[in-house]
Amino acid sequence: MTRTAWIRLGLFLVAIAVTSALWSRALKGQSDTRDVSYSELMAAVDDGSVVEMLVESERLIGSLKKRTPDEREQKLVASRLPGVDDRELLERLAKGGVKVAGRMEQSSIWPAVLSSIFPLVMLVFLFRAMSGMGGLGGLGGRGAKPMSFGKSQAKIFDRSAENGTTFADVAGVDESKNELIEVVNYLKDPEKYKAVGARVPKGVLLVGPPGTGKTLLARAVAGESGVPFFSMSGSEFVEMFVGVGASRVRDLFTQAKERAPCIVFIDELDAVGKTRAGGGVFAANEEREQTLNQLLVEMDGFDASVGIVIMAATNRPEVLDKALLRAGRFDRQVLVDRPDVRGREAILAVHAKRITMKDVDLKVLAQRTPGMVGADLANVVNEAALACARRDGKTVEQRDFEEAIDRLQLGLRKDGRVMKESERRRVAWHESGHALVALSVKHADPVHRVTIIPRSIGALGATLQLPTEDRYLMTEEELKDALVVLLGGRTAEELVFDSVSTGAQNDLERASELARQMVCRFGMSALGAQTFGRPGGSQYLGGAVSFEERNFSEATAQAIDEQVHLLLDEAHQRARAVLAEKRAVLDVIANALLEKETLDRDVLEALARGA
Repeated sequence: MTRTAWIRLGLFLVAIAVTSALWSRALKGQSDTRDVSYSELMAAVDDGSVVEMLVESERLIGSLKKRTPDEREQKLVASRLPGVDDRELLERLAKGGVKVAGRMEQSSIWPAVLSSIFPLVMLVFLFRAMSGMGGLGGLGGRGAKPMSFGKSQAKIFDRSAENGTTFADVAGVDESKNELIEVVNYLKDPEKYKAVGARVPKGVLLVGPPGTGKTLLARAVAGESGVPFFSMSGSEFVEMFVGVGASRVRDLFTQAKERAPCIVFIDELDAVGKTRAGGGVFAANEEREQTLNQLLVEMDGFDASVGIVIMAATNRPEVLDKALLRAGRFDRQVLVDRPDVRGREAILAVHAKRITMKDVDLKVLAQRTPGMVGADLANVVNEAALACARRDGKTVEQRDFEEAIDRLQLGLRKDGRVMKESERRRVAWHESGHALVALSVKHADPVHRVTIIPRSIGALGATLQLPTEDRYLMTEEELKDALVVLLGGRTAEELVFDSVSTGAQNDLERASELARQMVCRFGMSALGAQTFGRPGGSQYLGGAVSFEERNFSEATAQAIDEQVHLLLDEAHQRARAVLAEKRAVLDVIANALLEKETLDRDVLEALARGA
């Protein structure tokens, strides 16, 4: 429910509570009534406190004497005792000077009626709220009609008028677009394929990490084809009521057949298409499995020649049921992977069209953002525009993009953080050590910028390297140079201050992991060309390894530790040799950092040459 619907529901319940209270007060009257025992009521009669007594068949109601004219009327109510004679009671009341009145009690039907109707009203109200009947002016959402549980909740973009997305709006995934051109051509001219007996895939599964543009790519296919586009999330099929998901699947395909040719897109397919549980009769996910079964039936039941193409997206293909992936259902699987450096530049160019910028090198920005997907790059462009607005600029410049990338990768600037001078000096020499070693070894990525401005993620400084191109493999020499660069900061502290600090924690973690990978995964040690340990868990699309199965002995484990130690010790000695030889350059760079806090590549290279 929307926030407005919740507010209306709350007001409705408050109104019910207030009405009940007012009704109860009206029934109760304007007097204060207190229940007492029979003996207490008679004691009040004997001492003259009671002025009038109403005698009913089951109880006695005594009105007390008012001490002042404005005093509120008070009444005492007691149950009549079965053994007390009415003549004895009347004599006692007459003796106390009490006026006596009698009343035959007639039971009201309203309490019974209200107690019966009110629960029914509440049940109807809740039924309307959950079934989407629009109770309280839209509580059901989506403008639903009565009894619309099983109606499809898909958003429909009717041809290109509502879906203006085309392939021109999608960049960085050229291989994926080429795979889908055939689908576009079929939807534009199905007779061409029917003439030669060709059948396009019934289903196309877009697989890729989050944010790579799978949904955007599906909409672009519909926009290029000029056909209606049905979009629905996998989680929207499954509800708390059994059978609703299957009904929605049927309704979705019924609507699609009526508006063919069209594209049906199911986002986050893994929400409804997970592998079905085996063996259990009373499965906890029975509703989801019924929905999946209905989806399988519908995909088998329609003829591809009618012009319906099913597209779906997921970033967890390994959990999908095998029946979904067989031929005749999702025939074609298209990988929408992270873009390379050229793809990132193209994506930045698409998003940069919406802002006003000047003297911005998108190629450099693409090199600075390895691993980022389309959604991340869109965020970079937006953050750059915000940075420009914060400094009251008119056009977005390169520095705004640099600040945006630093903000996303390193966190917010901590300009207000006050560091001791000794700490600033240690951070300056630490980062200078990284930069100088990177400038000195052969296979290191070029240094783009060095800074000692603290950031919110805990980094007191950073040395940013800029890969010149995407790499799909690395040689042993490149990995060993990477180890030397990682240990350059800690080695500079050791050389200059004769001690080390906790600032190298992350460097040591990365260096240790890289050295262990070289020994256990890449066979780059004296142990030879073999691997040790089997990684477990899902590694699809770069997923993290959840555990590692050990398949070697304790003696081998000790040998692995020794080789890792040798690699790290060799890198440490190389870093120390470079920094000791170029100690003067190290001091020049560190002092410049203390003065300016940030040094770009050109300044660094000039300082290195000048020293």
